Amino acid sequence: MSAATETLGQELERAALHAIRRAWEDLNGTLFKWQLVPPRFELVDARARLGRFRSAERVLELSRVLLLEHGWGELVEVLKHEMAHQYVAELLLVSEEATHGPLFRKVCEERGIDARPTGIPATPEQGPAHAHVLERIAKLLALAESSNEHEAAAAMSAAQRMMLKYNLDLALSGGAPSYGFRHLGTPTGRVSEAQRILAGILSDHFFVETIWVPVWRPREGKRGSVLEVCGAPENLELAEYVHAFLLHTAERLLRDYRRASGGRAGKRSTFVAGVMTGFRDRLERERKKSQREGLVWVGDAQLASFFKARHPRVRWTRHAVGHGSEAYARGREAGEKIIFHRGIRAKTGQGAVRLLPPAKS
Repeated sequence: MSAATETLGQELERAALHAIRRAWEDLNGTLFKWQLVPPRFELVDARARLGRFRSAERVLELSRVLLLEHGWGELVEVLKHEMAHQYVAELLLVSEEATHGPLFRKVCEERGIDARPTGIPATPEQGPAHAHVLERIAKLLALAESSNEHEAAAAMSAAQRMMLKYNLDLALSGGAPSYGFRHLGTPTGRVSEAQRILAGILSDHFFVETIWVPVWRPREGKRGSVLEVCGAPENLELAEYVHAFLLHTAERLLRDYRRASGGRAGKRSTFVAGVMTGFRDRLERERKKSQREGLVWVGDAQLASFFKARHPRVRWTRHAVGHGSEAYARGREAGEKIIFHRGIRAKTGQGAVRLLPPAKS
């Protein structure tokens, strides 16, 4: 028995297989209109091959390494890929076509599935022009470390305008960017108000689409949710940075507030929600300035199509929020004063961009 199996254990492995079956059923409905018949699911010890559909035995294999080391989001992408193989074999009755031939690629393209035989679905890479934009934005964000509040605010505004101009120019050029997705943060059992506000900040101000997607936490044997962002590579990079930065900063502001209040600071969740709201208010003011300058973002139709292909059925919900407490008011006040600090830096000679470490709880 492998180390991966020993870590998971038989009971948790059975629970994981059940979760995989449920994910398969959901994808069968959303992507394949309930046309597929459930196969037998197996977890196998394999590293080079993360998934396989064995049509003769009607078995869909997934690697334990994929389950335990790569995250549920990547497992679902591999599951989609293998379901496309199942569709070609069992619905189209094509068995002699090359494994990843034209018909298979067509099935994947129609459903927003990565058709490449590369194991883990690849994230689109930034080209030289993208890296150059991020390097310039990094320099502006570095200026936000200035002790001069007006200089720091001006640098932040300039960085936002640069991202807006870049995305406007890209849209007007008629180019076709390669879109991808990332899962941000640690899967959680309950999505807090602060997390929902943060997701809204990213979708409203950082040129990505966001959605909370269900995941399975195999080591705990529990369901959860994680934030998925979809967008062009450079926008995914910036969104990941902003997400980590705001979570990290909100915790620091909470510690400062608790020290100042002698430990009587109210609920953590309420204060952090206030911080996110305050920062969102600041971004809204900056957006209105850009609109007065004639810089108006009307959305990205190609990204909307990519997002709809990944998530053809989106369910919207409303959540009650409480804004009357002192902790929320103090958090909102602190959030309005947030300035980005140094956290993005170019990797020497490669033009890649490094991010802040994940926020610590």
